Amino acid sequence: MTSIARSALPLSGVRVVDFGQYIAGPAVAMILGDLGATVVHVDPPGGPLWDNPANAILNRNKLIVTLDLKTEEGLDEAKALVAEADIVVENFRPGVLARLGIDFSALRKARPELITLSIPGFASDDQLRRDWRAFEAVIAASSGVFTDMGLNRVLMGINPSFSPLPLSSAYGTMLAASATVLALQAREHTGHGDHIEVPLASAVMEGLSYNSILIEDYPLRYQTQREREIERRRKEGLPMDMSYDDLQEFLDPFYRSYMCADGRMFYVVCPSHKNHAKRCLQTLGLYDELVAEGLREEEDTYLPVWEWSSDVSLGVYPLPKFWADKIAARMKEVFLSKTAAEWERVFGEGLFPGAPQRWLKEWIADDHARAAGLMIEVDDPVLGRMTQPGPMAWLQESAEAMLTPRPRRWGTVKEALAMLASIEYPSLPAPGVEAPGGWLDGVRVLDLCNVIAGPHSVAYLARFGADVIKIDPAKPLYDCWNTVIFGMSHMRGKQSVLLNIGSPDGRVVFEELVRSVDVVVWNATDRQVNAMGLDAESLKELNPQAIFCQLDCFGGVRTGPRTDYLGYDDLVQSATGIMLRFGGSMETPEEHAHVGTIDVMCGFGAALGVAAALYQKSKTGVIGRPRTSLSALTGLAQIPFCYDYAGRGPFDEPSGRETKGYHALSRLYETASGDHLLLCASEADLPRFGKVAGLRGIVEMATADREAYLATVFMTAPAEIWQQRLQEADIGVSLCENIEAIRRRSARIFDGTPGVDRGSYSFSIFPDHSSGHTVTQLDPFAIRPAVGKVTAVAPAEKYGASTRAVLRSLNYTDAEIDRLIASGTVSETWSAEYLPS
Repeated sequence: MTSIARSALPLSGVRVVDFGQYIAGPAVAMILGDLGATVVHVDPPGGPLWDNPANAILNRNKLIVTLDLKTEEGLDEAKALVAEADIVVENFRPGVLARLGIDFSALRKARPELITLSIPGFASDDQLRRDWRAFEAVIAASSGVFTDMGLNRVLMGINPSFSPLPLSSAYGTMLAASATVLALQAREHTGHGDHIEVPLASAVMEGLSYNSILIEDYPLRYQTQREREIERRRKEGLPMDMSYDDLQEFLDPFYRSYMCADGRMFYVVCPSHKNHAKRCLQTLGLYDELVAEGLREEEDTYLPVWEWSSDVSLGVYPLPKFWADKIAARMKEVFLSKTAAEWERVFGEGLFPGAPQRWLKEWIADDHARAAGLMIEVDDPVLGRMTQPGPMAWLQESAEAMLTPRPRRWGTVKEALAMLASIEYPSLPAPGVEAPGGWLDGVRVLDLCNVIAGPHSVAYLARFGADVIKIDPAKPLYDCWNTVIFGMSHMRGKQSVLLNIGSPDGRVVFEELVRSVDVVVWNATDRQVNAMGLDAESLKELNPQAIFCQLDCFGGVRTGPRTDYLGYDDLVQSATGIMLRFGGSMETPEEHAHVGTIDVMCGFGAALGVAAALYQKSKTGVIGRPRTSLSALTGLAQIPFCYDYAGRGPFDEPSGRETKGYHALSRLYETASGDHLLLCASEADLPRFGKVAGLRGIVEMATADREAYLATVFMTAPAEIWQQRLQEADIGVSLCENIEAIRRRSARIFDGTPGVDRGSYSFSIFPDHSSGHTVTQLDPFAIRPAVGKVTAVAPAEKYGASTRAVLRSLNYTDAEIDRLIASGTVSETWSAEYLPS
């Protein structure tokens, strides 16, 4: 394979100074370094504030220097480094770095081309929380992450539930990295840098935006068996005490795990798609007998359910309980006939989604993960030969260079300054007097994506001014639960066109649209991309200047044995160990409860790829093909424990539904008010407990006695009292908040603003939503630029609402459009109702 130099990477020549600690700040700088930037990382005299082997990953491709910013010499050296930088990154509490003498506003006044990035735990304009010790678990608890964590946990009566996944940092990393590179590419045109704030609390809310949406008068047809059972128990005053085994019988047969011949569970994710469930049953040999027993496939599932010819339609989620039970019982028997690995090949080659349940340790060593570059080898100077997650996003043409990152290394400030100064200063236009608009003003994007990750990436681009046309099939491939409900989030700010791109006339329209845009985004496998003529050579003939961004499930820099296998968020959770960690054992896997756990993260990864390609195009004229995958982002979602090396400790991070945290000083506790408190402290914090009334006894206590002591003491006062006392002692703590309560406190009637000035949480209520329902949803507010404009994107229009307008913009007459509609080439709607009832 031809060796590709780092100089070919899209961010080659970009200089970064990274003051970050813990995860988010260093991870952003790591990603910039992976993409070719030259990065200097600054540690305090005592070393990194987070002692974890993951620092070897977070600091790859970086030169590490030690500076004491509290001394005059250290501050002068820091300022000298910043003077040579294009981008400066920090993730302390608001104002901390400025108080130490690194004032971003002053720096940018002197150098308006500078891009500065702050990633605080809570927003700088959040007067209540901005000064909290915002550790990962504190942000999660405050943002409702641990509360009502999925329908399973509610029915089992486990509330709150702890998870060790650093979701706040992971979402914050991808939002901040993509925003930084979007600002970088905009700087090429405007000469303006920017200051960007990305609060981690706001980032995790964006990551969970599909969980927090509220649709009033939600039609009954979309309620799952689990939702109905929760409603029944609440209405009748019954306890939430369902066992894990009983709970399995309330799952959809195409959305659950099955035991295989080798004792390993296999996760099937085939709901909602017109073909996947059918292919699954046909391959299992069950389709014909179930049809003979009355299983039906409605021709048009977008009709109201009372107009269907039957009470069931294969390929629609959720199925009625009678059919769900019948199908699941047959599938259980068949799955016992093969091993999980055999089923994986059957599903992958049969083009319907399923994957074995694997532990993280197995995924790290997996043949596909290694072959595809999803896991890479790095010779770390401290830990030796180390397996690390591969790149999160890449450009196809230069990505090979990203598979051999330079290990972290330590050096002097003199060496770091020489390294930064050796890079030629960028040639930029003089900044204009007038403030520029959005970072993507004038950029036209064609969105061919479905489900969540792909369309979410393009919706994210729309808030920065991109003009987006979304194409969906003239006849839907997915049911309306998947399209319309998810679309209320990811269709915002887009024009919707329904087009059969496989028909001769549809192909002509499609090619005209491709010729009219700057960026095309599609979540599809290589096989699908090539079949549609969007491979590099074919696209070059259509539109040589177009950037094509591809997302998929299992893709990496290289081709692996499962690259073309289909999959979704939940499937990647099963393949990479997330479900087994959350559930606790091979016999009890559970999906990590929040919708879009990896999907949304991957969407931000695609936006990062698009930004890097736009920057490279502006800088060099080279057209790159950005890529990312769900699997690539699982490394970031699990970064505190996603690595291996000789002598590594056991994979013993908190797991299972009974886990409450890491240890006595960092876990969930119930209080006298019935509310739960998340305590987040370490041994170093013990002296602080001496200042807390009621908790002084823990200072001299044996480690083994702490948990019982704290559990007893916390039951003596309400959660609010304990939170106040602990915060006054500067100990990490938060009430376990509820997403519904956060939404209720933070919502306002939509006022045309994006919410970037409303603290850590912000929702808008749309009483006149085009769906006919009152809809409350999260604002596009986690990215807060000082210069670039963020748009309050319009609510999602009905699918097909812009078909005619877009065709007119391509100079089609109304008569020609009517002919295309009559032939089924295009459509102006899938249904009479926006949200079919």
